[in-house]
Amino acid sequence: MPKDTANTRKPAHRRRKEARPAELTAAALELFVERGYAATRLEDVAAAAGVSKGTLYLYFDSKEALFKAVVREGLLPALAEGEALVEGFSGTSEELLREVVMGMWELIGAQRIGGIPKLIFAEARNFPEIAQFYEQEVIQRGTALIRSVIARGVAHGEFRTIDIDATVFLVMAPVLMRMIWRHSLDICAAAQVPDEVYFSEYFALMLRGLRAPERMAAP
Repeated sequence: MPKDTANTRKPAHRRRKEARPAELTAAALELFVERGYAATRLEDVAAAAGVSKGTLYLYFDSKEALFKAVVREGLLPALAEGEALVEGFSGTSEELLREVVMGMWELIGAQRIGGIPKLIFAEARNFPEIAQFYEQEVIQRGTALIRSVIARGVAHGEFRTIDIDATVFLVMAPVLMRMIWRHSLDICAAAQVPDEVYFSEYFALMLRGLRAPERMAAP
């Protein structure tokens, strides 16, 4: 009987152990967004996840390693989904831009992970190592994604001839600002605008500026 009991418990123990990294990154995300990078302590993450600090160190040897795991888990899959969309898209570049931007908003901006860009902007100067990591793994990949959409539109004659590298940041900046606003001033109901209204006006302005002259009559 003891042998059977031990055999019964062993798989449960393995499942619990495998679940812990995800539980830790989920707890860390909440604290990073709520408190910022500097004020988040590993012991508080462990407590929020219901494990000991020693258990946390089995998976992450530092706060920086934990933060990187949060970013990779929460942001990179959304970028990969956008890249896959671009790869196989057969519609117009305007439609593709809408799909990519709104996909990023729904998977990142409208979720808890959308608080990470605010953290980076606020603490980059004090923690240049995490800012550099974020730039290399998120910003470079995100700008490359948007750049591919704009370049597609220019190549197809849908968008006017523009400085693509500069335009990438003009396209991304309002989306990032919305994320930052959502996790800061929205908390005190400062000039709130519904997301659907914000993005309706965003696309109206952005697409009008991007369209080739012969397409200006398009809705």
